[in-house]
Amino acid sequence: MQSFLEFLPLVVFYIVWKFSDIYWATGALIAMSALQVLFYIVRGKKVPTKTWIFFGLISVFGGLTIFMHDDTFLKWKVTVINGVFAIALIVSQYVFKKNIIKQFLSESLELPENIWTNLNLSWAAFFAFCGALNLYVAFNFEQEVWVNFKVFGLTGLMIAFSVVSIFALYKYLPKEETEEK
Repeated sequence: MQSFLEFLPLVVFYIVWKFSDIYWATGALIAMSALQVLFYIVRGKKVPTKTWIFFGLISVFGGLTIFMHDDTFLKWKVTVINGVFAIALIVSQYVFKKNIIKQFLSESLELPENIWTNLNLSWAAFFAFCGALNLYVAFNFEQEVWVNFKVFGLTGLMIAFSVVSIFALYKYLPKEETEEK
């Protein structure tokens, strides 16, 4: 349910963009992000930090996009979000001596410390790459190409990188013991 809730604003953005324009789609994105926050509040649950960050950045960059009638702000939002994630992973690792990836996955995985560090840094590099790639696509191709890249390309890259990460960690995954009869 939470995964669906996270992608819902993006889906609504794309649908509205297909039938209208980038400005209406941006307004829908802001509204859906606000509804996402409201959903957690109404249910009496803590709004995840990631959801607050998305909502804040979408509101600021989306608001500027609509107010200035310039999609440049919205295009930068994707890079800023990826940059925030990359920086958070690196700063948490080296300044606060906390590995964010390890904190999320340590209940289900036991890995040597150097593997946790490599995984954390590889995700930081991935987010930095996605941010840079977004800028390249956003400012070297037509809006339609960028929207499709933002919705499908970045989502596909995230899924592909997740799968690659799982395969890289496969030898560290717990093995199920089979019963001999």
